[in-house]
Amino acid sequence: MTTSSNPPNSVTPDQTSGMWGGRFSEATDAFVAEFTASVQFDQRFYKQDIAGSIAHATMLTKVGVLTEAERDDIIEGLSTIRSEIEAGNFEWRIDLEDVHMNIESRLTQRIGITGKKLHTGRSRNDQVATDIRLYLRDEIDDILKLLERLQKGLLGLAAKNVNTIMPGFTHLQTAQPVTFGHHLLAWFEMLVRDTERLQDCRKRVNRMPLGSAALAGTTYPIDRAYTAELLGFEAVSENSLDAVSDRDFAIEFNAAAALIMMHLSRMSEELILWTSAQFKFVNIPDRFCTGSSIMPQKKNPDVPELIRGKSGRVFGDLISLLTLMKGQPLAYNKDNQEDKEPLFDAIDTVRGSLMAFADMIPALVPNIEIMREAALRGFSTATDLADHLVKKGVAFRDAHEIVGKAVALGVAEEKDLSELTLEQLQQFSDLITADVFDKALTLEASVNARDHIGGTSPKQVEAAIARAHTRLEQLYA
Repeated sequence: MTTSSNPPNSVTPDQTSGMWGGRFSEATDAFVAEFTASVQFDQRFYKQDIAGSIAHATMLTKVGVLTEAERDDIIEGLSTIRSEIEAGNFEWRIDLEDVHMNIESRLTQRIGITGKKLHTGRSRNDQVATDIRLYLRDEIDDILKLLERLQKGLLGLAAKNVNTIMPGFTHLQTAQPVTFGHHLLAWFEMLVRDTERLQDCRKRVNRMPLGSAALAGTTYPIDRAYTAELLGFEAVSENSLDAVSDRDFAIEFNAAAALIMMHLSRMSEELILWTSAQFKFVNIPDRFCTGSSIMPQKKNPDVPELIRGKSGRVFGDLISLLTLMKGQPLAYNKDNQEDKEPLFDAIDTVRGSLMAFADMIPALVPNIEIMREAALRGFSTATDLADHLVKKGVAFRDAHEIVGKAVALGVAEEKDLSELTLEQLQQFSDLITADVFDKALTLEASVNARDHIGGTSPKQVEAAIARAHTRLEQLYA
């Protein structure tokens, strides 16, 4: 194998358009070269690009296009280049435009004319489409691991708070008592759906475009199924035009990412409210907060606030990709160079946000007594009193009116329903009996009464947590 830095037949460093410039009569303008280059950001594909090239060379050898010696030279050269990149010793050149041409140029420098044979039977169009799918597949797998860690953290915190009572809200007004464990399981369910969406998205990501070449396929006797097997793809793309030109799989990921961030933003909003002096429902450990440069008393929930803010940029990333694709005719267009940065940003933002939440959630400390006290305010057991009357034969609408009048009295007297006397309650209906205080108006009676699948009773929350652990095992099997 030739190992000199500039062997015969290699690309010289001053060839601005050396990988494709045969048709051109002048070099690319320096500004245009920089403006159209993508290597500044697509170099993060280097692992996937090298893996794809190794698989491609292996396939070309299998079908007789390359010799075994040429394949071995290519694989050894690419492996060395990967080491150079990881050691920080690789020179990324803007004049070579992208990650593909930078690696191929360096390969040709190292092993000579054999390096030029690697691109046989493929195009940068199917090469980049393959790289981006390989990269996104790896990132989805990493994000799924973070989702699983966050989900387990939620289940652990919920298990400690199956009996912790807090107010449930609608319109941010006290509605009915719930348990903190039940509330956390609502967050869990959101993330389960996020997981299912990502797993479903991964199936469509994991289809191989390589072999589609520029747009019409190739005249070489390639074995696409073999290449797909080498790269771990579940299937090959069925149409070469579609394979090189569409980025709907990236749009689908960004849509799933936007939904994840929307859910994290909703959770963040509740944490921001709950940690305020007006709520004081939970404490976030100091390591997830910051202070004020002027107000020494401040402890700001910066992690939830920042994640709430970052949701907007991921929404924007989704819109960017949709807008990018909407006007493109078949097949590949240079527009698609702009697909990477919105995708990269969504990946990085979701991963960072999930990592922060996965660390923070298990460390939350609920203020149990304050939560309970808050549940006693706002007449949260009013519906229970109405149900108590319905069970004694009163039509629900009539019961609703009776309880409304009782609530008006409580408002006037600044007392909760449970603090009114039996005589005061019976002025609205003589069907209200002394057992109402134990069976309807206590917080424990209210949550225990919701004893069905999906309900907030401690018994059901415990059962839901047990089912959730089983579901996670099946989800991530």
